[in-house]
Amino acid sequence: MATFRKRNEKWEFRISYKDPFTQKYKLKSKGGFRTKPEAKLAAAKAELEIEEGYEQAPDALYTFLDAWLTEFKKGNVRKNTYLMHERNIEKHILPYFKNIRLVDVKPIMYQKFLNHLSNQDYSKRTIEIIHTTMNNAFEKAVILGKLKKNPCVGVTIKGKEKEPGLRFIEAEYVSRFLHEAYKYDYIYWIYFKTLIETGLRKGEAAALQWSDVDLKEGRISINKTLDFTATTQSELFGNPKTYSSKRTITISKGLLNDLHFHIKYQNQNKIALNEIYHHDLNLVYCRNDGNIMPKSSLFNAFERILKRADLPKVPIHSLRHTHAVLLLEAGADMKYVQERLGHGSIQITSDVYAHISKKIEKDTMGKYEEYIKNVLKS
Repeated sequence: MATFRKRNEKWEFRISYKDPFTQKYKLKSKGGFRTKPEAKLAAAKAELEIEEGYEQAPDALYTFLDAWLTEFKKGNVRKNTYLMHERNIEKHILPYFKNIRLVDVKPIMYQKFLNHLSNQDYSKRTIEIIHTTMNNAFEKAVILGKLKKNPCVGVTIKGKEKEPGLRFIEAEYVSRFLHEAYKYDYIYWIYFKTLIETGLRKGEAAALQWSDVDLKEGRISINKTLDFTATTQSELFGNPKTYSSKRTITISKGLLNDLHFHIKYQNQNKIALNEIYHHDLNLVYCRNDGNIMPKSSLFNAFERILKRADLPKVPIHSLRHTHAVLLLEAGADMKYVQERLGHGSIQITSDVYAHISKKIEKDTMGKYEEYIKNVLKS
């Protein structure tokens, strides 16, 4: 219950309340009001804030972010997403804000933080990812009643724009790449060939089990991804990147024949190694003993094969782009490419491959003009 008194022609309110954690009584007061009704209005607002928990001892930013990660993210998001948030907090957020209290992070201060990242030459996309962590955490702080407003709303994100253009292996060099891959090591050849022919992400392909492959109908089902950082077998398989990433796609007759040979190749390894072979994993793409292919081995092999093929250095993910470009060049429409790649919307696919689509359209129009010229001549 608030009490009021007049001091030097101004009104003041006082509120006595019990701290729910310490169970000790505290006093909140504020003066400088011209009239008693003004003081009563402010007191009513203060009592509401006390009731909703705003007068509890404010969290330090680092303690809140640690609790946010543990209580609301761990086990509720994909492992890679959790690690991304954890990395953003440890590498960027806490080194900048240090021991500041949660309630003391103001919009202008947060904007300066984003500008600081921009001045460190981070790309705009990287800053957006860091912002996602902070904004998500502060949204939860508002829901929990620890903040009245989210200071991350309405900011301007600067930074270097990502260099335009897709990185992929052009059609004329795909055969050269695969030829060198086969000479390097068969198991990498079959894996990289699958990425080129299906557009699977590296983790999706690495997680494929023979139960996901229909050799009779020529289809594969993508329903999980491999966590290359897993320390136990129970953590090895995770959910795909998005809901739409779960899909079933048809494979070419050429790849189907390769898989028929591949299963015979694996069966020979199973017989030869017997108990040493990792039968329980039942992986399609694996080392000769049936165990997973480490990410470092895939990266190293890919880099060496590119070098042997005298091709520019590109990431493994470029094989997914290579597949999409091959589809578009073969005349596939954007909707088909979207569904095959497992994109959430056709807009995502269109945005990523807009440049390629325009180039194909221009080439097609050039062929048409040459053709119509001959038609009109005759």
